[in-house]
Amino acid sequence: MNHIIYAQSGETLENQNHMRRIGKNIRITINRLTVSYNDYGPENAPVIIFIHGFPFNKSMWDDQMDLLKDNYRVIAYDIRGHGNSDPGTDDFFIELFVNDLLRFMDKLGIERSILCGLSLGGYIALSAVLKKPDRFDGLILNDTQCIDDTPEIKENRCTAIIRIMKNGVEYYADEIIKNLFASETFIKKKDIVATVKEMIIGTPKQSLCNTLHALAERKDTCDQLQEINIPVLIMVGKEDKITPIAAARQMHEEIRGSMLKIIQHAGHIINLENPIAFGKRLVKFLELVEKKQFV
Repeated sequence: MNHIIYAQSGETLENQNHMRRIGKNIRITINRLTVSYNDYGPENAPVIIFIHGFPFNKSMWDDQMDLLKDNYRVIAYDIRGHGNSDPGTDDFFIELFVNDLLRFMDKLGIERSILCGLSLGGYIALSAVLKKPDRFDGLILNDTQCIDDTPEIKENRCTAIIRIMKNGVEYYADEIIKNLFASETFIKKKDIVATVKEMIIGTPKQSLCNTLHALAERKDTCDQLQEINIPVLIMVGKEDKITPIAAARQMHEEIRGSMLKIIQHAGHIINLENPIAFGKRLVKFLELVEKKQFV
């Protein structure tokens, strides 16, 4: 049995030659950037890295890590400026988040992994696979898309930045949360809504603004999707208002052999709103990848 070690605040793995630490809120320094992550599962098992959405943190993947940790090495990390990871000093761009991910993998001695990202995490995961296809064995894209922002959406993000600076984070949380969930989630799963709101409020004001800028400036990747030649699962909530089913279908049509699954009773955060259905699809996909039965 692996011994679980809980890293103390500020502790790093700088000179430990990839010595693995198992547990929660482990801190590691990569190029002067301190990153917080959770790491569980067998040492030599296939690696799955979970990338959270905006403006959330790695805790959103707790249920999926518990589900998979007996058979996979599961890692969830806070992207810079979110959760317990430092923001650093660079301007935020999707490419910067991708480079952070690749350096993170290098630091942990992970040569290859499967990526699972939601929303912003999906943008990062997709861009990482396009940039370094030889580093990844599978890709799970959840409630995300390949298109860039329309002028209207870019303007909305700029307006949101102004409002955050003027009115604060809690005001922004109240505004954004209206579009995050399926209608029944607000009624039947108020605890999930409250948890997500807490994540948003816990995100520093400057990180919110910097990430909104990164989202507005991201590049369209739709014309590169045909280059992907690893197994891909695309999942989307039936009531996702932010990245709707049409956006998921567009990616599915462009990525050869990809699977598309629509998750019922869910909006934009499917793994929290319907973890059972999400988990079943996730496990089935991973089994197909492991057995190399994916078409």
